[in-house]
Amino acid sequence: MRCFTVLGPSQTGKSTVVEKLGSLEGAPRKSSSPYGLNLTEFTFGNEAWCALDTPGPNEALAHAQHALLASDACILCVSSAPAEAVLAAPYLRIVEASGTPCILLVNRMDEPRGRLRDVIAALQDYTNHTLLLRQIPIREGDRVIGSCDLISERAWRYREGQTSALIAIPESTAEREHEARTELLEHLSEFDDWLLEELIEDREPSSDALYAISSRVLRENKIIPVLIGAAIHGNGMTRLMKALRHEAPPVGVLRQRLAHTGIVDEGKLVAVSFHAYHRQNVGKTVLVRALGEGLRQGASLGGSSLGAVQNLANGRSNLAVLPAPGDVFATVKSDHLPVPSLLTSGAVVAPPEWTEPPTPMLERILIPGSERDENKLSETLAKLSETDRGLKVLQEEGTGAQLVRAQGPVHLRDLCRTLSDVFHISVTDRTPSPIYRETITKPLEVHYRHRKQTGGAGQFADVKLRIHPNERGQGFTFGETIKGGAVPRNYIPAVEAGAREAMEKGPLGFEVIDVGVTLLDGQHHTVDSSEHAFRTASKMGVRQALSGSTVLMQPVFRSEFHIPSVYSGSLVQIVAALNGQVLGFDRDETAKGWDIFRALVPGGALNDLARALRSATQGIGYFSKSFDHFEELYGKEADAIVRANEKPGTAH
Repeated sequence: MRCFTVLGPSQTGKSTVVEKLGSLEGAPRKSSSPYGLNLTEFTFGNEAWCALDTPGPNEALAHAQHALLASDACILCVSSAPAEAVLAAPYLRIVEASGTPCILLVNRMDEPRGRLRDVIAALQDYTNHTLLLRQIPIREGDRVIGSCDLISERAWRYREGQTSALIAIPESTAEREHEARTELLEHLSEFDDWLLEELIEDREPSSDALYAISSRVLRENKIIPVLIGAAIHGNGMTRLMKALRHEAPPVGVLRQRLAHTGIVDEGKLVAVSFHAYHRQNVGKTVLVRALGEGLRQGASLGGSSLGAVQNLANGRSNLAVLPAPGDVFATVKSDHLPVPSLLTSGAVVAPPEWTEPPTPMLERILIPGSERDENKLSETLAKLSETDRGLKVLQEEGTGAQLVRAQGPVHLRDLCRTLSDVFHISVTDRTPSPIYRETITKPLEVHYRHRKQTGGAGQFADVKLRIHPNERGQGFTFGETIKGGAVPRNYIPAVEAGAREAMEKGPLGFEVIDVGVTLLDGQHHTVDSSEHAFRTASKMGVRQALSGSTVLMQPVFRSEFHIPSVYSGSLVQIVAALNGQVLGFDRDETAKGWDIFRALVPGGALNDLARALRSATQGIGYFSKSFDHFEELYGKEADAIVRANEKPGTAH
């Protein structure tokens, strides 16, 4: 079986492309995952094929990355509008990072939305691979009525619901065809000395020779050929499928490519897992592509026994035909197989770095609907995060509530639906509260005497304390300058413990940070003094000193944005509107046409930042964050935060 991925932005007709390709020579067999990945098995040219149709939203980019791990090649569907080329930037980025041979399809050519050369030029800004135009459109006015192949120099007229009709190249197209073919030959000659010599000697190379060169450079991942079509009408689909059949590499090349990363020996690599999902009454289902022989139920894979092997189309076990190299199958009761991963018979090997999805930006606290659901939620989220690398599961500081980081609102909605439909756990969500702190800005002194006499042994402790601000990030410090045994040495640790306890919650309701306490003097009683008494005196004295003297501190995060360069200018306004500080930006050396933009952003603005970034970059940009420091916050905003903190569970 040969396997390819169809990927690209939403509304580019990916599913229609798969449907038309699968129907060229019979009825396709389709299966779907609850997470949006659709698999279609079909036959073309007496060969078995499997198309992996990935979801279009950028929030689902991880599914495309993982599908590429199991694919011999891919089809990248893009819009015919030049202005929408930037939407393909994330997909060109992962295709290039993965090294997967790619055919780019400019789909929906039946819609007059711009010139093809402008589309190619705009897309070229986001890939280091040469985009090599293999076809040009034949037009009547604004309508595209056919295409001309630049290698065979044959022209076809599209026919609705039928194969295209071979026609002579129209005179209106001949000049453009000659220019485009010349450019194609020049690019191909960069990868073939024979062709270069033929062009220098002004000899016309044969079509067969050019097809052979095109096939080789695609298999070697040196260029990205560009085809055109309109899948909804079936236009260009046969040519696209023939290109896949004759030019896409076989499964052995995929095995070599994965081994070339150096993380696994080619001779030991027998399979890859690339997708998983949970089903009611079934459990975890893992999708696997075989790269070697001998896979069957009970065989050793990934260091444990392989569970039941299932047919993708009907979900039933089919042990009569064992998976051969290249076959895609499902397996249950194979929970030891993580996704994605490279698999040998005895071990699970972590996948290449390029399979790591973008950093999730949307943070939410999940609130279970009942106490029974609360007990199940943590365990269930752990299971789901194993099958969805784009999901991160944490606990909210202070409350211990379940905090999830999702790729975006669609991803979060899918997660909540899975919890409800598959695991019968009802949840609502809320925005997590930023982690605020408080501190002091000037030194304070306090003299506190703790005396208690209620019968029996009394309590007595007298302390004089100096409380002073520390440098930012220094935390809590304690010292003493006791002379003459005014406070016995064995009670001094209790004084420190009491001071630390007072810092746990200041007068504004938050933890007090970056404060130092010094024990200056005190008194004790030979009978009534104790560690407990001095601990209490210290705690109450520090609290008394802090009362009305602290200021609110908000967290500030160092944020790193990954965005296409065309959006860098808009980020300056976004960060400024959220009271952030722009630190600058650099070109992303790992991805052509992308910038890495850096800024400091207040923690309370991160949710608004994620929303604004999605809006400004059409869902393409993403950011990661790390805590940098706390800074003072005054005025109405600080007052509102303190008031909100008085309500349980709103801030901490």
